[in-house]
Amino acid sequence: MSVELHFNGLVAPAAPGETLFACGERLGIPVPTSCKKQGKCKECVVEVTAGMDRLSPPGPEEKHLKGNFRLSCCTRIAAEAGTVRCATMRRGTMKIEKHAFALPTGPRTWQLDPAVTRDGERILLDGVEIDRGTGPLHGLAIDLGTTTIVIRLLNLETGEVIADSSFENPQRFGGSDVMARIQYDTEDRTKTLQRTLTGYLSRAITEFPVDPRSIYEVVLAGNSTMRDLFFRLSVHSIGQSPYQSLTELEIAAGTRTTTTLTDTARRLGLPIHPQARVLGLPIISGHVGADAAACMLAIDLAHEERVVAVMDIGTNTELIVGNRHKVLAASCPAGPAFEGGQITCGMPGLPGAIEKVRLHDDGRVETGVIGDVPAEGLCGSGLVDLLSELRRTGRMNELGRFEEAGQDFVVASDGDRPVTFNESDVNVLAQAKGANVAGLQIAFAEYGIDYPQLDVFYLAGGFGRHLNLESSKRIGLIPNLPADKIVQVGNASVEGACIALLSRAKRAELEALVSRVQHCRLETHPGFFDYFVEGCQFAPVGGTPVAES
Repeated sequence: MSVELHFNGLVAPAAPGETLFACGERLGIPVPTSCKKQGKCKECVVEVTAGMDRLSPPGPEEKHLKGNFRLSCCTRIAAEAGTVRCATMRRGTMKIEKHAFALPTGPRTWQLDPAVTRDGERILLDGVEIDRGTGPLHGLAIDLGTTTIVIRLLNLETGEVIADSSFENPQRFGGSDVMARIQYDTEDRTKTLQRTLTGYLSRAITEFPVDPRSIYEVVLAGNSTMRDLFFRLSVHSIGQSPYQSLTELEIAAGTRTTTTLTDTARRLGLPIHPQARVLGLPIISGHVGADAAACMLAIDLAHEERVVAVMDIGTNTELIVGNRHKVLAASCPAGPAFEGGQITCGMPGLPGAIEKVRLHDDGRVETGVIGDVPAEGLCGSGLVDLLSELRRTGRMNELGRFEEAGQDFVVASDGDRPVTFNESDVNVLAQAKGANVAGLQIAFAEYGIDYPQLDVFYLAGGFGRHLNLESSKRIGLIPNLPADKIVQVGNASVEGACIALLSRAKRAELEALVSRVQHCRLETHPGFFDYFVEGCQFAPVGGTPVAES
């Protein structure tokens, strides 16, 4: 007798007493570990989505885990029949935006000036010898997001991108948004989040087609919480008013001069040259992080004369407005709804996620599904499309109420279970949108401009890249600007990290620019609540009618 085990989409029988880790090894699934399956490193976390009652009870090694998360090396099959479904923290092939598009600068508008140089066989970091050899010099640029991670491997002497990698952030067992991760890390106190992430980063690095010891510098962009967690700093202060990183507090206390972080690869546990430097780009505030700073570098804001805005929609939407003369930044506490979190049939951009929706006059629902497989749920772009189509066809009013009250809307029914959408889902999305709109309204008011005065509106990030602009404008997720003013720029954060990796001059330029940014704190603005309530309605922001087709 055996249990039918579904592990990362692979199926095999599993005998009583066998650990999930052993089953994974038998199936050829790489499960991170650095303690040889002794339950000490806490890296081999899996999510059990079915059959938890057919597994051994959680042991003391798993007391840090909640919900359906288990350590695969400690979890054994405890039944003789039935089905168990589980997955590592790297589920399937997630649709992650790894590239940037339509940036105002190219990689050769600035001088190649990396911190790692060569003098004969001597390899120098900031002029100090750290190694000897004649092989190529490599560096990594990392965009460390709450939901996804993108890594680029570059040749530091040519600027060439050698390879890249991307995967879902394995820290999701600690919660789907930064506030949940802060609470988890504060209560855990064992740096489990950092060690789990390091395990996945290490595997990605060793899969690159170069000797890892030829990697001499890493530049990391990420929101303040993700960045500080990786550098093993306490993030407790980011979750408490006035929401500041430890680095900001130390600047205020006069014990440091910059929020930029540096450490060695050896201390952080990365399998590259042990004396390689890991540099976390400067942050703007506790909730406007190094990823937003990297975006400013990518769009060349330090030399921009036009008035531009950058909006990176995520669990914490970051907003920047300005030009080389004046810059204002704000963060909007949107939560995970537009990434599928807290939604009945929400899911990340994995195969099976509905990413496009069109409602026809005869009642048919046309969908586009990632991976061309049966629909399992709705990802962010699909949710925006669906809201827009419900409004366009009159099935939902501006307040988010369905024409046929009390009935779930069936989006698709070709999978194992129907994909549905209800008014409770709409309410969660309305609040997420309300936070974003409040941020937009307050930031523009504080800057002293109206929407028509904006020259360029950059939509950054993977979510922004794949949004349908007309759908987004119809429900008021983004300003109702002419199409030629909106640029879906993609992953500008990793692009900025690449520039900082390849140019010390641009790195210094960013440091100076960040120090001039004015942080607009939404939580203390007297107009926030009114703007938030107004923003919860599903109506265009800006007043111009939105196209009907």
